[in-house]
Amino acid sequence: MQPALDQPPTSTPAASAPAEDYVKAIYALTLEPDQAASTSQIAERLGVTAGSVSTMVKRMDTAGLAEHVPYRGVRLTAAGRELALRVIRRHRLLELFLSRSLDIPWEDVHRFADALEHAASDELIELIAAKLGDPVADPHGDPIPSRLLEVDDRAQPTVADLAPGERARVARVSDAEPAMLRYLGEQGIGIGVELLLVDRQPFDGPCRVALGGVGEASERSLGIRLAQSIHVVRL
Repeated sequence: MQPALDQPPTSTPAASAPAEDYVKAIYALTLEPDQAASTSQIAERLGVTAGSVSTMVKRMDTAGLAEHVPYRGVRLTAAGRELALRVIRRHRLLELFLSRSLDIPWEDVHRFADALEHAASDELIELIAAKLGDPVADPHGDPIPSRLLEVDDRAQPTVADLAPGERARVARVSDAEPAMLRYLGEQGIGIGVELLLVDRQPFDGPCRVALGGVGEASERSLGIRLAQSIHVVRL
């Protein structure tokens, strides 16, 4: 007999897969208090046209999931934020399950989870969470919202923010580009790895880091865009 599971809030009505994609995108673009997302930002993130965004936002406004703030952009309502966190919890737990149970590389789990997140029921997701021991982060270090949909999504410094001589531990890595994740894996850079910023070239030049210590054998050169995608905790 399966143990009883604490269920997340269920006040948000069932939504279509496109609506779930939109609330997730808007949530990611509006992490700062009172921040709003522009139509062009949403369109770029989802790979759709600005016209499609405008049409969908009107539907979401009618459904009580989002609102358009004049001269600022789009932001989620309380119901929209709740739905976004439910989808994000589903997605990140699926990523971790695929990584741990099927040994799918961290550069590939995002696209598989994207395909599965709309079909997986909340009941299945909670069984997965219990099986995994109620984890707090996905394979890329992104925080998993709790069953009560609480999450710490505060911004963290990146390798590019470190000063030469500072040590840090890799905490999160952007999953936007699978090729980048594959490259970092090949370089031995992953969640939990400790590194030292050796130096950084001026004018957005590359950052040179040493993994686990100082020495040419452990040093890697990271372009500025790559360095900005690696979020760390200073040691």
